[in-house]
Amino acid sequence: MTKGFYVTTPIYYVNDVPHIGHAYTTIAADTLARYKRLRGYDCFFLTGTDEHGQKVEKAAREAGQTPLALADRVVERFKGLWETLHISADDFIRTTEARHHEAVSALFHRVWEKGDIYLGDYEDWYCTPCETFWTETQLAGGNTCPDCGRPTERLKEKSYFFRMSNYQDALLRYLEEHPDFIQPASRYNEILSFVRGGLRDLSISRTTFRWGIPVPHDPDHVIYVWFDALTNYITAVGFPGDEEKFGRYWPADCHIIGKDILRFHAVYWPTFLMSAGLPIPHKIFAHGWWTVEGQKMSKSLGNVVDPNQLVNEYGVDPIRYFLLREIPFGADGDFSRSALIHRINGDLANNVGNVFSRTLTMVNKYCSGRVPPSHDGAQGGGPLAGQIAEAFGQVELHMNLLAFHLALSAIWDLVDALNKYLDVTAPWHLAKKEGGKEELEGVLSHSLAALRVVAVLLYPFCPSTAQRMWEMLGLPGTVEEQRIEEARSWGALPEGLAIVRPTPLFPRIEA
Repeated sequence: MTKGFYVTTPIYYVNDVPHIGHAYTTIAADTLARYKRLRGYDCFFLTGTDEHGQKVEKAAREAGQTPLALADRVVERFKGLWETLHISADDFIRTTEARHHEAVSALFHRVWEKGDIYLGDYEDWYCTPCETFWTETQLAGGNTCPDCGRPTERLKEKSYFFRMSNYQDALLRYLEEHPDFIQPASRYNEILSFVRGGLRDLSISRTTFRWGIPVPHDPDHVIYVWFDALTNYITAVGFPGDEEKFGRYWPADCHIIGKDILRFHAVYWPTFLMSAGLPIPHKIFAHGWWTVEGQKMSKSLGNVVDPNQLVNEYGVDPIRYFLLREIPFGADGDFSRSALIHRINGDLANNVGNVFSRTLTMVNKYCSGRVPPSHDGAQGGGPLAGQIAEAFGQVELHMNLLAFHLALSAIWDLVDALNKYLDVTAPWHLAKKEGGKEELEGVLSHSLAALRVVAVLLYPFCPSTAQRMWEMLGLPGTVEEQRIEEARSWGALPEGLAIVRPTPLFPRIEA
């Protein structure tokens, strides 16, 4: 049976407009999913929207519409953006769906039956934008929220509590035994310190608003948005009814999230699952934030980057490439148009675009547009075989670590090796050299073999460009259908295969 692999993004809150941060997380998850499919995994990739809670209810009321109508409108923005960015999600979950309602109720019931939920009084400082209660000691100056900096208010209400304190020792033990559970290491240390500081019981219901999933046995209470939202990850893989699908994909292999929601995923979620007797995810990876031209992105500054606009200006694959190449995944980064243009012109147009174009142009010029014989039997890659094998190994290593920038660097090392090979062998001189035909054909055959590998390895990052490369190489089918294991043993392209006259993969941008 093909091995399953399950990767998720967070579900995005509908009281927001899709921006570069949403795009970054989703492109990263999409790239990982595409790579795992190339590796032969039965990959399930989930994204979606978080549609309940006080903020949505309030925003809908102010807009004079129902919460569901507001959600329906915003959901289309996210779906449209994912289509624009070539996101290959297998499912898009909405927390307003009946299947999710069923899953949340089932999870709540399991935890209730375990004796880990009780009714009590909750009083603390509440931040409405973050939908989070804070203790006096956690507040920032002037009773402001330590996360968003906005004012909090003192609230007291009846609430159902989850006995999170019961799971402090179990979670701590799990963290200490699985140091790779949370990545990067700085985030792991942050959560380890938090858990060692002690876990309090968690309020998991509200009575101050109605827009949410009712507590199963007490409809005056609405289930707290984080208990609701986190459950999406098991809803989508069949919990509670589809045991075959659930067994195939759960526990998730990787939750990819922003660092601002790490505590919910790395503390709340595992303890909910422990209480319910369900396995916890294998990995939670919290990436950093993007600033814009050195400034924090905010609506008030008017510097929120619209991914749709970027794609219209620069193309989808250059944006995908830039976001995953510019900074190590997990670190904070700065978005600037000058850096983007530099990457497009340097890495994409001058490097991979140039070597692809020059190779195919020479095949058209010197070999009548047909793949020439390699003259070296089954070796195929010839002098580039070592670099090709190294590229496969390095990409595999770095993709498993979600080090996307290093995986791309490994692909570019192969591109550089091919460029150098062409400079050293100088096919344009071999074409004029008496008796140089066989050597010329071998050089171009080896170069085409390397380009086919580049197309496959580049596919997870730049899928439409990789497919264009595939088609210009005259190859049948799609890059998506290829498998890494087969690609490792490829030799030369089929002799006599017709090569298409190249068009630029990445036109240069004039700043």
